[in-house]
Amino acid sequence: MSKEIQKRLKSFYNNLADRPLEPSDEYYVPFLEKHPGDPIKNLRTKINWSEASSLNLLTGQRGSGKSTEFRRLKKYLEEDGCIVFLCNMQGYLNLTTSIEITDFFISMMGALSIEVKDKYGTDPSQEGFWKRFVKFLNTEVKIKDLSVEMGIESFKTSLTASLKDDPSFRERVQQQSRGHVARLTQQAHEYATIVVNMIREKENDRNKKVVLLLDSIEQIRGVGSDASKVYESVENMFSGHADKLHLPLLHVVYTIPPWLTPITPGLGRVLGGGTVCNLPSIHIVKRDQASSKCINDPVGLAIMREIIEKRCSAFGDFFNENQMNNIALKTGGDLREFFRMIRECLVQASDDNQIPIPDKIILDAENKLRRDMLPIAKEDMDWLKGIACSKGPNLARIEELPRLARFFDTHLVLNYRNDDDWYDIHPLIQSELE
Repeated sequence: MSKEIQKRLKSFYNNLADRPLEPSDEYYVPFLEKHPGDPIKNLRTKINWSEASSLNLLTGQRGSGKSTEFRRLKKYLEEDGCIVFLCNMQGYLNLTTSIEITDFFISMMGALSIEVKDKYGTDPSQEGFWKRFVKFLNTEVKIKDLSVEMGIESFKTSLTASLKDDPSFRERVQQQSRGHVARLTQQAHEYATIVVNMIREKENDRNKKVVLLLDSIEQIRGVGSDASKVYESVENMFSGHADKLHLPLLHVVYTIPPWLTPITPGLGRVLGGGTVCNLPSIHIVKRDQASSKCINDPVGLAIMREIIEKRCSAFGDFFNENQMNNIALKTGGDLREFFRMIRECLVQASDDNQIPIPDKIILDAENKLRRDMLPIAKEDMDWLKGIACSKGPNLARIEELPRLARFFDTHLVLNYRNDDDWYDIHPLIQSELE
């Protein structure tokens, strides 16, 4: 293989790196904007039409492009005159342990404080709020080893880092603050009010809308023996503490895991009277309403090819159209898995010195991705067969929630939307079920 071909393969490989895209990025494909029911445009309208404050929900599986689409929402809202803060909560929350409304609010206040400081160069509370907050934690919650002697900024950084990385500290905060939920909620609401009022003063606009986008919350997932506790804690936070998640004067968008909506009917109504905005996998298949069978969607397949063409305009030198369609179908419209399978093919083609890429390399990559999803326990197989037939979650008992959540997290089950929301098993394991 020539050095030039090797160079092109390497470039193609690196162009498929998984990262959020800005709407102005050369790789961005606005496929959602071209179709009715765009969830991002819906969120934009809801926030623009809401007066004092609002609470909004966005869901979707990992790999569906939420972080990229959040950046589009931020761009829209800024064009509308809003002040927008996008916080990736992955940097502030431990996403594999139980979460409670108390430590969530503390982490959220820390994240918002950092974003405001970056934009305006000052803490909106002028240290007064955080000093009162430390006093509250020390005297009422009785977390004695907290102080502001190190300075407000160092304190906030230390507190949020400890909540994320120190399980014993986080558990202590959760245990000792359970009797003070109302007061901690009051602290968070007070801080939101301080932030918005300071921004409006700086912007010289008493009606300026301030929006907080909280990304990555949907990635919270349980592992091991504590899995059920983690999933129950997420359900409890969004349904049991719905009233507390409304922040005065702020327009907030929370991301929630896709498994939460089928087991919590009316969640949008409970959390503000709206509906959950769903970012489904790309529609590479359509559901036939009469038979519940799936048929290939040429529009969705064309979108997948366009996405690849942005990354490598001459991808046809390596894959033909049928091969690219097959890779899209086998990965179920999941962009992350789509890129992963193509990258595996590129590496193997380089090592085997085979261009254009033959079908056997694609089949080998398909088998490697399938092996990552196996083995599947018989009882899981039975449940997955039911989902494949009904196109619904088939959750018989709420105690089985951790298993259903695991199906979504590992992409054994994918979420689609063609007129309505429906579910199907991942194409790579359909042969295993059969």
